[in-house]
Amino acid sequence: MLVLLFDIDGTLIDSGGAGKRAMVAAFAQVTGRADACERVPFAGMTDRAIVRAGLEAVGQVADAAAIDAVIRAYLDVLEDEVPRSHRYVVHAGIAGALERGRATPRCAVGLGTGNVRDGARLKLSRAGIYEHFAFGGFGCDAEDRAELLRIGAARGAERLGAPVSACRVVVIGDTPKDIAAARAIGAECVAVATGSYGCEALLAHGATYAFRDLAEDGALGAIFG
Repeated sequence: MLVLLFDIDGTLIDSGGAGKRAMVAAFAQVTGRADACERVPFAGMTDRAIVRAGLEAVGQVADAAAIDAVIRAYLDVLEDEVPRSHRYVVHAGIAGALERGRATPRCAVGLGTGNVRDGARLKLSRAGIYEHFAFGGFGCDAEDRAELLRIGAARGAERLGAPVSACRVVVIGDTPKDIAAARAIGAECVAVATGSYGCEALLAHGATYAFRDLAEDGALGAIFG
């Protein structure tokens, strides 16, 4: 049995900067500081971790209520930003991977993303692929990436009617943080160089396999076996 957990940003799609623009606008609305995230690395970070780091960077309290306030503002802006983003793309090979997942017996296809659930929906609905993911581990489930992957893997195994220990869990991501979180839960990681890191760097960080994108020969074989 196979559980697949796909990252979103840099792996499934590139929102053309919509997510970052929405986060900057949210901080400006809630805190009056559009510069809060200037030094916060977004790649591989969960939404709540980004907000926490931004609040701390401008000396504001980063408790649950403050984080929730920024996330709410972020989602309101994101709903406008995603549809009008001129550089939105779905990465090569994604359609084929999702089709293969639907056709593979005993395979559960889900998300393993730092996006909160509503952010994931907004980003993927533009491409019409959100409905292909029946479950997931999201940034609203846990701030720690390994923990949200653990939750996502458990949900996938539940859909298959099996314990996680009986499933092969594969994380598909594009950053060293995806790789580290996958390794932390004992999963494989098929990494793609569709984000900011090349194949050599991804392999050096411990990816099980690394490909230019999911359209490259061997990529789907590495995922589905």
